[in-house]
Amino acid sequence: MTEERHFAPSQYHRRLLEETERESAWRGQDFPTWREGLRARFIELLGGFPSERTPLNVEETGRRETDDYVRTALVFTAEDHTDVPAWLLVPKAPSPPLPAMICLQGHSPGMHISIGEAGDESEERLIAGDRDIALQAVRRGFAALALEQRCFGRRAETRQQKRWPHPCLDAVFHSLLLGRTVLGERIWDVMRAIDLLEQRPEVDARRIACMGNSGGGKISLYAACVDERIGLAVASCTFATFAGSSMRFKHCGDTYIPGILKVAEMGELAGLVAPRRLLIVSGQHDEIFPVDAAREGFQQAREIFGAAGCEGNVRHLIGPEGHRFYADLAWPVIEEMMP
Repeated sequence: MTEERHFAPSQYHRRLLEETERESAWRGQDFPTWREGLRARFIELLGGFPSERTPLNVEETGRRETDDYVRTALVFTAEDHTDVPAWLLVPKAPSPPLPAMICLQGHSPGMHISIGEAGDESEERLIAGDRDIALQAVRRGFAALALEQRCFGRRAETRQQKRWPHPCLDAVFHSLLLGRTVLGERIWDVMRAIDLLEQRPEVDARRIACMGNSGGGKISLYAACVDERIGLAVASCTFATFAGSSMRFKHCGDTYIPGILKVAEMGELAGLVAPRRLLIVSGQHDEIFPVDAAREGFQQAREIFGAAGCEGNVRHLIGPEGHRFYADLAWPVIEEMMP
């Protein structure tokens, strides 16, 4: 036999991808009907959410005041046996009620990066990539809630008898065994964070946004797909077609949604945010979310936003470097798009 034999699993999977027809692909259908159908399937693939909201049991565990803002350390309960540490930063001016920004780190040592506190040189380099997003937000008049995502920082796995060295994998595998996903669990934490913000007198509950870089940007986008209380999502260095990113490059297991490519592509998921607002930020030289795949997904999202009558509510910015946030580029647009 002279023809090439195929041994790499990726060859088979890419062939399957070519033959797969997405059940919720956008083909110009009635937008509200399409959106509600895809949203329901998306939540199903994420593993669903708890049927009831447990009491938040909010506890204030510390307070620090600077010349410009007050920072309060909080802990709240997202679901049974799941407590979430967070920092709420409230500017001293302007006067409340204020727009709120939920700030999410991606794969990093934890939420302290969002408030610009580095423990070593590697963390200083992270912050130098404009990842101190809660400080950026509070300095622009937002009440900023920096959230500790599952598997990172104070929420890293400690009870497993023998653990994977990567911080996410134990939780990824456990959640899959239980018919859940870490993505869905993180989205639920954001939804409960919104419940908390709605109770805070400093916050204008009609003006809530969510932002993050990499894995934090992904949760910002996905949370906005399912929770319409998020008026603006900022997804930085996380947006690209699944075919052009997740099917080509190594990503952490906590970024995968079982069966998603049988249902929708990234640009179609982004369409779930319409008619609210979505800002996509890419790096020209991002090695895991290639800019060409980001442009392709954005074009699909813009078509769907257009069908919803709000094409201008989705924007795409491209920074000149790699996998990082671009504060100077993004913030003028965030302030412009903020409802």
